[in-house]
Amino acid sequence: MVIWTIANQKGGVGKTTSTIALAGLLAEQGQRVLLVDTDPHASLSYYFGIESEDLELSVYDLFLQVSTKEQILQSLCPTHYPTIDILPATMGLATLDRALGNKGGMGLVLKKAMRAIADEYDYVLIDCPPILGVLMVNALAACDRIIVPVQTEFLALKGLDRMMKTLEIMQGEHSALFQYTIVPTMFDKRTKASILTYRKLKELYGDAVWPGVIPIDTNFRNASVAQKVPSDYAASTRGVIAYRNLLSHLIQLRN
Repeated sequence: MVIWTIANQKGGVGKTTSTIALAGLLAEQGQRVLLVDTDPHASLSYYFGIESEDLELSVYDLFLQVSTKEQILQSLCPTHYPTIDILPATMGLATLDRALGNKGGMGLVLKKAMRAIADEYDYVLIDCPPILGVLMVNALAACDRIIVPVQTEFLALKGLDRMMKTLEIMQGEHSALFQYTIVPTMFDKRTKASILTYRKLKELYGDAVWPGVIPIDTNFRNASVAQKVPSDYAASTRGVIAYRNLLSHLIQLRN
């Protein structure tokens, strides 16, 4: 099982879109994919038509008690794609930091849960909230690689700086070296801001920045309305082609 966490401490940079796009492309290759929604807004869950507030079990329940493999599998929801399942979020996740933030052992809940079901999936993609707390700490601690989408505009660089500082702190606490890839998103080649921001990203973070870009593509929004992964909705659009290239890059990094 390979676990990728999609994270940034700024909202609206393309985390959920990246999670869904990569999941669709992996499923297209015949991979068994689990999506984990750790954002209380549950955008990833709603994308697939899952009304998480109506569910008996969700990712929230993993934090309430030690769960067996069977209990974890019971918490999963199928999607209309046979090789993509989802561990949905609920609004209750917004209370975790207040309720459990000071309780010992809360930082490895997701890691232990994913280890318990490791033989069920080839890939796990964890979609994070844009706030540093128990949920993001869990998502970072559980993964093999962190994918950091960054909108190509200058305000997004501040959010990236915070994210990098978070990784430094966690690396010190866990005595582990995080592998991460920065992904420039919402790139518009017609604007000077996008071009300059991309150059700044390369200047500051070098080889950690994926050499490609994810362009602005209205098909992402249209695919969400249709509740389809982008590669199923419009396979040959520039946005999907960009994500195909990103996936190839990420797989090569594993080899």
